Amino acid sequence: MLMKSPSRAATPAALLRQSLSNFRDTFRIFRYRLATRPARYPTIQWSVWAVAWLLLTIAVSMRFDHLAGSMATQWALGSTRLSRIAEFFTFFGLGGWYLIPSALVLIAANLTDWRSLSRRARMAAYNWTCFAFMVIGSVGLSALVVNVLKYGIGRARPMNFEKLGDLSLHPLSMDARFASFPSGHATTMGVIFGIALLLLPQRRWLLLAATLSVASTRIFIGAHYPSDTVAGFGLGCAVAIVCAMVLGRLGCIFRYTTVGLPVAKTTFRLFRARKPERTDAARKTNFDIGPTPAST
Repeated sequence: MLMKSPSRAATPAALLRQSLSNFRDTFRIFRYRLATRPARYPTIQWSVWAVAWLLLTIAVSMRFDHLAGSMATQWALGSTRLSRIAEFFTFFGLGGWYLIPSALVLIAANLTDWRSLSRRARMAAYNWTCFAFMVIGSVGLSALVVNVLKYGIGRARPMNFEKLGDLSLHPLSMDARFASFPSGHATTMGVIFGIALLLLPQRRWLLLAATLSVASTRIFIGAHYPSDTVAGFGLGCAVAIVCAMVLGRLGCIFRYTTVGLPVAKTTFRLFRARKPERTDAARKTNFDIGPTPAST
C-alpha cells in the first residue's frame, strides 16, 4: 500500500516533478475512460436547432441589419448614452475574462499534490479542475471556429455600411474591417450561457437576459450587425453543449443521458462540495491516482 506523499519544499525541481506526475496521471485517466466507456452521447435534434438558428439569423438580418448599419456611425462615435453604456459592458464579452482564470485554476491543479488532500478537498479540486477544462475547451474551440468563419466569410462591418451596404462579402481578405460575421464577443457570451444553462437550468431566463445584453452591446458600439450577434450567440451555445457531451463521456461534471441536454452530476459542486460517503470514496474522489489519506 502506498503511503501518503511526504511534504516537500516547493523548489522548482519539486514543482516540475509534481507537474509532470499530474500531467501523466491526467492523460492516463482520460485514456482509460475513453477506452472503457462507449462513445454514447445524448440524442439532440441538432438539425432542427440549426435550421431554427439559421432562419432566426436571416429574419433578424432582413429586419434589423439595415437599420443598425444606418446608425453605426453615430453609435461608433459614442454620441448616445446607450452607446457609452455599451462600450463599458462590451468588454465582458472578451474571452480573456474566462480563459485566464480557468488557466490559473488548471496551473494550480497541476502543481497540487492530490494524494495529500482529504476526500472533500480532492472532490472540490476535481470539480474546479473539470469546470476549468470545460470553460477553456468551450471558449477556446468557439474562438477557433468563429475566427475561421469571420475571415472565411469576410462580411464588411457596419462602419462600411454607407459605402458597401450590409451584405458586402470579402472572403479571406484577412482584414478586421471585413470580419463582422459572426460576432466573437457574442460567441463567447453564447458559450457562457450554454455552460450556465447546463449547470444552473433553474435560472436560465435570467442568465439568458444577462448574456444577451452583453452580446447586444456589439451592435450599439457599431462593431456588428444584429444578425452577427444572433449567429455568434447560437454558435457559442452549441459549442458549449458539445463540450459538455464530451466531458460527460469522460465522467466529468455530467452524467450520461440518452435524450436531451447533459445533466450535471449531484456530486458536482463548486462552492459546497458534498462530503462523499466512505463506501463510494474511491469511486468519487480517488480518480485512479492513488489512495486517499484515510486509506493509508
